[in-house]
Amino acid sequence: MAAASHSHSTPGEPHPVDAVLPAGKLAALGIQHVLVMYAGAVAVPLIIGSALKLPAEQIALLITADLFICGITSIIQSLGLTPWLGIRMPVMMGMTFAAVTPMIAIASAPGMGLQDIFGAIIAAGLFGILIVPFACRLISLFPPVVTGSVITIIGISLMQVGIQWAVGGAWLKPMIPDPSAQAAAGAMVPNPAYASMENLGVALFVLVVILVISKYGRHFLKNISVLVGLVVGSILAAALGLMHFGQVAKADLFHLVMPFQFGAPRFAIGPIVTLCVVELVVFVESAGMFFALGDIVGRKVGRTELARGLRVDALGTILAGMFNTFPTTSFSQNIGLVGMTGVRSRWVTVTGGVIMVLLGLIPKLGALVAAIPQPVLGGTGIAMFGMVAATGIRILSEVDYKTNRNNLLIVALGIGFGMIPLVAPQFFIHFPKVLEPMLHSGILLTAVVAFALNLYFNGMNRLNAEGLRDLEHAAEDAARLR
Repeated sequence: MAAASHSHSTPGEPHPVDAVLPAGKLAALGIQHVLVMYAGAVAVPLIIGSALKLPAEQIALLITADLFICGITSIIQSLGLTPWLGIRMPVMMGMTFAAVTPMIAIASAPGMGLQDIFGAIIAAGLFGILIVPFACRLISLFPPVVTGSVITIIGISLMQVGIQWAVGGAWLKPMIPDPSAQAAAGAMVPNPAYASMENLGVALFVLVVILVISKYGRHFLKNISVLVGLVVGSILAAALGLMHFGQVAKADLFHLVMPFQFGAPRFAIGPIVTLCVVELVVFVESAGMFFALGDIVGRKVGRTELARGLRVDALGTILAGMFNTFPTTSFSQNIGLVGMTGVRSRWVTVTGGVIMVLLGLIPKLGALVAAIPQPVLGGTGIAMFGMVAATGIRILSEVDYKTNRNNLLIVALGIGFGMIPLVAPQFFIHFPKVLEPMLHSGILLTAVVAFALNLYFNGMNRLNAEGLRDLEHAAEDAARLR
């Protein structure tokens, strides 16, 4: 698979990234991408809506807007709307988790609410558009020893999500209010289904199905191994009574997503500054994902490609603020799927974007997808997210450690710092709250530490030379493809 990712198209044929597949295959592969990302995509509005104690109707509005904007931005990112927008690779867009805690804090402050959040989101998106040229000039300062470390920690961070899905959710869950009990508000109790034999069995079954199809399946069946695993796993989960369709019956058949349904946005300085910092975090994470994806599909990501991709991240954030949802980012879950299936066509994620738009307009379909139990997703997540980490490790294997032993220290400390939020979430509990978006992102910590140590040990001259070579290689690849 790795070797295939670097292959070039033969003369006269389009690059695999630009290949247009038959409609039936596009639909199946697009659905596969949507199912992989759906749980993560709707988690942000669910978390924020629950934390702010919004009524069910308003949470439903947040979710439908979320799906709609994710679909629109996925289409723009993969297809390319203008010469300046869209990285034109197989990318699915979702809502970033980096903004969850800051947004809850903003809305919980006296005199603040959702309108302040949406105003800050719009301003943060505009800020992102403005800083894209500056951010892209830093590409030469991110050689393989830095990008490989960042991509590895992205995969490791995602593995935490996949494992949590497999065991059936978090260990602690909110206590259901009981009038006969004197439980404190917000009390947490152990999740009785956590790591149950049913949950683990379903996750293992899905993983085995994917492995069997990956080895013995032929051609297209092998490409949709994750989709088959999800469908077969859902059937098993339904037979075990783990799937519930109550929300499907309650959901509307059609809902038109409209802007500013929560009122006109308000622009307050404090929230704007906070979410501008979050946008910087999103840019760092997205850049790492773009580099990983470029390595997987065999298309070099240079300054121009990075700028096009980051602009869509920022544009999506502006649209999100206008249409009552939250900051967007490129979803790393789907990068793992690309690496696992070997399907590199960007038209697959364009199709996935269209499906997401339909899910936003037809809530009943969205509710049906949401009925897929977490253990089913966990069986697929463990395999896919591991692929992202493996891509980072492969990039790091190309780094020179023999003549420059300092590179070992860069990788060790970069990944070590990135692990802090995963293994010790309260590590930074006494740091200022304003730094939370940065300190709670293992991806950002790895990027900052690896970047700083690389600058310290290798210096600007060497970094710039490596960066210029990367850009030259990107130009050569582009010329060859033309």
